[in-house]
Amino acid sequence: MSSIKLAKTSDVVSTSTNGSIHDYEFGRGGYDVDRTNGASSWYAYFNIVCLIAGTGMLGLPLALKKGGWAGLVMLILAWWMSSYTGVIMQKCMYKGKNRRLASYKEIATESFGAIGEIDTYGFNKLYVVLIFSFFLVLKGWVSFFFTTWIYLGTPVLYLVLAAQNLNQLCAGTAGEIGNLAWTIIWCTVVGIPFLFAKSLNNVAWTSFTGLFAVMVTILITIILAGIDAPNHTDSHKDNIIWEGFPVALATMSFSFGANVVYPNIEGGMKRPQQWRMVLVSAMCLCAIMYIAISVCGYYIYGTDVVSPIYNSVPSSPARIVAIVLITINSVVSAPILLISFALDVEDMLNITIERYGSKIKEFLVRAALRSSLIVFVGAIGILIPFFDLLMSLLGAFSNCAIVFVFPVLFYWRLTGFRNKSFYELGWNFLIILVGLVGLIFGTKTAIEDLIAAFSDGYDYQI
Repeated sequence: MSSIKLAKTSDVVSTSTNGSIHDYEFGRGGYDVDRTNGASSWYAYFNIVCLIAGTGMLGLPLALKKGGWAGLVMLILAWWMSSYTGVIMQKCMYKGKNRRLASYKEIATESFGAIGEIDTYGFNKLYVVLIFSFFLVLKGWVSFFFTTWIYLGTPVLYLVLAAQNLNQLCAGTAGEIGNLAWTIIWCTVVGIPFLFAKSLNNVAWTSFTGLFAVMVTILITIILAGIDAPNHTDSHKDNIIWEGFPVALATMSFSFGANVVYPNIEGGMKRPQQWRMVLVSAMCLCAIMYIAISVCGYYIYGTDVVSPIYNSVPSSPARIVAIVLITINSVVSAPILLISFALDVEDMLNITIERYGSKIKEFLVRAALRSSLIVFVGAIGILIPFFDLLMSLLGAFSNCAIVFVFPVLFYWRLTGFRNKSFYELGWNFLIILVGLVGLIFGTKTAIEDLIAAFSDGYDYQI
């Protein structure tokens, strides 16, 4: 199977006079990326599933605990909305001036220009008011700040989980060296491929490894919970908890959030006209797994359910296997996001062989940058070792905006506002509203929970 090739600005090539390449519709602006060695649609599918169906699923039963059974409606809504924004993101990618927009930041910059530029673009007053409301947030560099939270925050979450898992598995043995030591070890393990890989094709095997680990973990957890069900027949469940909805939405948005990497994945596809089918199919598989694990966990354990969900089931060899597999998934998924972020930064800083004159100098500069990033990620993981609270904060502060709010505004700006049907605009406004509710109230709740956790004290097992 072909390896993925990242779509970067430097990859842009001119097409034929009719503006098409490989006989598909997206390159009609006159330019496109070279897809000669592009990856298959199946590889893109596995990439998306691996990135989405990861550690986010572990907190979904807890999300239902916070929002009640009505949270299932929010889970389904988040699935539909994130699928829609992923589709319109592709349309935005091909609205650049004579080039494909190769990153989330480039789409934001193309949408709203440099700081200080704004006009009405001929749109109605309602649209202008909305644009002014988000104007400062949607500048390229500020949106880059939000995407940075995803690129670096998610690997922090992965490392925290991996460290806790290994320390838990090694309890009572010489391997119980503390979460801090395990965090440093996992940073080193993740840092090796991150330091030397120049593109995602160097870590192609991670997608398949991660997908296998996630699916087996879900299967084991559901089976063990089912066996344990007779012991929890009196577990309490709520139908709806209004005050818990924002943080539940934040966890769900984290579970479906991979928008920042979509331009890279789509840019590496040999047949980008299949993007909609690939994305929606991947989202459907993830949604099926999410609904299964969340319903199972909340139905059996009710308000006693914890995150990660496998800590709710009885200890057994099968549970150990599940913990090991999800740890593997965390470790192999972290380099994907870190490499994607590093490539964007290196492109902005023009870290190239042409600039530095030799491969050795270019590698040393790139290694220094990436070493600093992995040290930063490890330091944050050591300082904030709370898996469930980190997931809620990341989902609320970053994913609610990145997944729900921004793509719709980009879509309006780059493809027009008045040419949308009444139904599509209504759907767009609902997506923005849901995203804002999760962003504002979810972030507030997540920060309050973090403050409470630190105030109560914790044993980090140094």
